Formats: sequence, C-alpha cells, structure tokens
Amino acid sequence: MSIRGELFTNQVKLDNRSYFFNVKENRNGDVFLQIVESKLKDGDDDRRAIVVFAEDMKQFFSGMDESLKFIEKEEKE
Repeated sequence: MSIRGELFTNQVKLDNRSYFFNVKENRNGDVFLQIVESKLKDGDDDRRAIVVFAEDMKQFFSGMDESLKFIEKEEKE
C-alpha cells in the first residue's frame, strides 16, 4: 500500500476542472472510492470530494447509470 492508503488513482482533465478517482484503503482495511473535483475559482484551487465505500458502489453506480441514460435521452429529444 502506498502513502495515505492509495491503491489506484486516475485523473480526467477537462478545460476548467479535473476529476480524480482515487481508490483507497483505510486503517480498518475498508476499500473506498474518493472522487475529487478540482477547479480554479478566483485564482484558488477549489476542491470538493465524495467518498463511496466498496459495499455501496453497485448501488451508487446504478444510480449514476440511470442518470446518464436520462441525460442521453433528453439530449436526443
């Protein structure tokens, strides 16, 4: 395990913001996904994060998938 329990990190860079998908493990051995949004706001790095634990990921991503399908449907209309 690396520093701060990081197991894997992936970054998605966009024009005005970046997203970091960090898979981590806490001291109890619980694996979780930390999603961090980073953007410049008034010259400062503004960061926001959410955490999704492994046991909740299926439901979390199911909800995201439903939302994406809705957005794609709306864009076609």
